[in-house]
Amino acid sequence: VAYLIIFHILFVLFVWTYWKSIFTLPVQPGKKYHMSYADKERYENEERPEVQRQILAEIARKLPVYTRTGNGGVRFCDRCQLIKPDRCHHCSVCAVCVLKMDHHCPWVNNCIGFSNYKFFLLFLAYSLLYCLYIAATVFKYFIKYWTGELTNGRSKFHILFLLFVAVMFFVSLMFLFGYHCWLVSRNRSTLEAFSAPVFQNGPDKNGFNLGFVKNLQQVFGEEKKLWLLPVASSQGDGHFFPMRALCEARNPLLANEEQWEDDGIDEEPHGKLMLKRIS
Repeated sequence: VAYLIIFHILFVLFVWTYWKSIFTLPVQPGKKYHMSYADKERYENEERPEVQRQILAEIARKLPVYTRTGNGGVRFCDRCQLIKPDRCHHCSVCAVCVLKMDHHCPWVNNCIGFSNYKFFLLFLAYSLLYCLYIAATVFKYFIKYWTGELTNGRSKFHILFLLFVAVMFFVSLMFLFGYHCWLVSRNRSTLEAFSAPVFQNGPDKNGFNLGFVKNLQQVFGEEKKLWLLPVASSQGDGHFFPMRALCEARNPLLANEEQWEDDGIDEEPHGKLMLKRIS
């Protein structure tokens, strides 16, 4: 009975998180990030790239955007006709810009971003536990099969198949979940891990890294009782994220290298006052 209760608890959590990962739609940038008709017409009629960059810079001054393109320009999506908020990217599969986009996942047929990243992490965690539980409960029957104590030929096939599938998925999920745990601890997305976000002072892979605890809270929220449940509890609305340089500018004590080392942040030279203005 105890085995069945634990099995069904894990199964319900597994299905619940999988459902939330699939059917939680990715959040798109708000209306204020879209270009007005006049700005759009002015931008499209201008043929000089440097003037187009100036137009985008004028529009971006009214918005809390701090990341830039590789050449220092404002991040603009030609397909969605909007100024990209920090950590926002255009998904070619979904054909929309997604707030804090991590990646497009074919296993859930959905874009993983700000709105469902917590659900995706919980889905990986409960999938891992589910496979581990199945493998652990089946393993003793596999031992009996190996020693010749099982006589039913059909049960032998079922046990071998179930153990093989559970172990195979467990190993795969273990690496994937471990990688995303590392990303969360550094407050990076998959895209940011491959290409560091660019700020006014250049690329900084730790630009959004606030320390281990605050990084966890950004994804799971401040209420710990909600961390293990697939309910929305992430901090903010996905349009703006606290930055390391911004925190250091407000509190110089946080710039101490030993403090950041204790919080699990890689040491590397960086411009501490990369933001010339705080909105």
